[in-house]
Amino acid sequence: MSTVTHGTATRRSPEELRILARYAAVDLAGAQAADIIRWTWNTFGTKAVLTQSMANTALAYLINQVAPEIPVVFLDTGYHFPETIETRDALQARTSLNIISLTPKQTVTEQDAEFGANLWERDPDLCCKMRKVEPMENLIHGYEAWITGMRHETAPHRAAVPVVQFDESRGVLKIAPILHWSEAQLLRYTMENDVPVNPLMYDGYPSIGCAPCTKRVAPGDDPRAGRWAGQGKNECGLHT
Repeated sequence: MSTVTHGTATRRSPEELRILARYAAVDLAGAQAADIIRWTWNTFGTKAVLTQSMANTALAYLINQVAPEIPVVFLDTGYHFPETIETRDALQARTSLNIISLTPKQTVTEQDAEFGANLWERDPDLCCKMRKVEPMENLIHGYEAWITGMRHETAPHRAAVPVVQFDESRGVLKIAPILHWSEAQLLRYTMENDVPVNPLMYDGYPSIGCAPCTKRVAPGDDPRAGRWAGQGKNECGLHT
C-alpha cells in the first residue's frame, strides 16, 4: 500500500489506517486500557499523541505507566481556570511525560481586537474553532493516532463510538482506551495511583472547559450540563 508524506515524516496512507482501525476495533473491543495503550505504542510509537483536558488526568497517568514516550498535548486556550493550569503543572512534576502546551494562532487579546471581546458569548462555535479545533487539527497532521479520554458514561450521545475508529476528516486513528470505564473504575484508579485531579471537579464542575463557558452543575444533573449552558451546544468540535 502507498504512503503519504507530511513534512519530513512519512505517514501511513488513509487506506492503511482504515484497515488498521477496522481490525483494531474488533480485536481491542474488550481489551484493558493498558493493553490498548500498549498496542498503540507498538503500532505507532511517537506518531501517537494524547490530548489531555487536565480535569482528571488518569489517562495521562496510565500512559506514563505503560508508554511514557507518547507525547501529551494540552490545549491552552487562554481561557482556562487557574486550577486547570495548576493541574497540568502537577501532572508534569509527577510524571516523565512530554507535555506540550498547544496555543491558538492568536492570543485572547489579539482575538478580541479582531473579533470583539467575549467572542465565546456571541459565537461560541467560532471561538472553539479558533482556540481548540484549528490548533489541534494543525498539530494532528503530524501524527497517525490520536488518543482521547472519551468515555461512554459521560457522553451518552457518543454511545456508538468504538474504542478505535478512523477519523475521516483528520486522517488519523482515534483511540479511546478508557471508553468503557465507569465512574467507579475511574475513581478507583485515581485513588489507587494518587492521580492529579483538577480540584474544581470536587466543587461542582464534573466537566471542565474554558472558564467563561463552564458553570457549576447541580447534583444529579448531566455532568456536561455546565458546558456552554443555555447556548444549545455540547461539543467544542474536536470529537465531531
